[in-house]
Amino acid sequence: MPSLLRLSPEAVARSRFALSPLAETVSAMHALERNDDRWPDPWAGSHRRQFRKFLADNPFASGFVSLIASTKWLPAPVCVPPNQGMKTSLADELPRVRSFNDASVIDELTTACKHSWKRHDLKWATGNDLADRIADLIQHVWTRHVEPDWLRRRAILERDVMFRAGLLAAYGWPAAVDRMSRHSAWIAADAIQFTTWHTVPDRQVGDSGLQFVPVSRGTGTWLAEWPPDGFALIYPARGMADEPPPHEQEAVDRLVGPGRARILRELARPATTSDLATELGAALGTVGGHLAVLRNAGLIAGARVGHRVVYRRTELGDRLVSQPSS
Repeated sequence: MPSLLRLSPEAVARSRFALSPLAETVSAMHALERNDDRWPDPWAGSHRRQFRKFLADNPFASGFVSLIASTKWLPAPVCVPPNQGMKTSLADELPRVRSFNDASVIDELTTACKHSWKRHDLKWATGNDLADRIADLIQHVWTRHVEPDWLRRRAILERDVMFRAGLLAAYGWPAAVDRMSRHSAWIAADAIQFTTWHTVPDRQVGDSGLQFVPVSRGTGTWLAEWPPDGFALIYPARGMADEPPPHEQEAVDRLVGPGRARILRELARPATTSDLATELGAALGTVGGHLAVLRNAGLIAGARVGHRVVYRRTELGDRLVSQPSS
């Protein structure tokens, strides 16, 4: 049975989007820990050596990162919802991380071990001030690896929020939540499915509403909680999977042409004509012509947000871009 977030009418009305440097840093640690040569990540590749050197010299950090990268249960200290909406800073979030006592941290780590697909021990989780050490780790990864890239990442996240806010204004929350992840879905007037992999008690979202928080890397979705009624659903910003291998890019280029293929790949992240022209260094007229062809072919769709039209790939467009060459 799926696990649900139950929302009152007041909670639905007050639900909103937010950003979380904490969630972005947790997602970055996942990307730095894994190493998939079939699907390389240029950012992670440029940072991974320094990150792993740091872990080699810090048993606590190494054990913690290994655990959160291989479990379906993220410990509560790294799952706190943002508290300043779209303006949340890491400095706003870390006091909540540090507020957990040692006993509750051990309980959370033990639960994470039980839900891991690897075998872990907690020999590294000794001593006192465990929450402070987790916060210090997050601060380190943010400062060394995420913050220098934050302006670019933030722009990507804001584009996703803008796109989904347009869907919300036009069609309501079910459309805005659609395809946030493989597991989340708005399945009833008062219920959102947030996981299918194991049975956990349904959550009742209080009248303060639910926050939807995009991150720029990874494919996972997780729930951040702050009792009694603070909830945030963390989800991957649309299109932030790593670029396909070159031979797969070439297959799309041959089919629709290199110019349209570049636009189709870029539209994994929703964008306007002006966004695309700026990022691709192309004329507005050229981009507009390519968009018209791709839209007529059913590979992209547009939604009006105020005076602007935001384009995204359709499911057919997603399949085309991900189709391996034969």
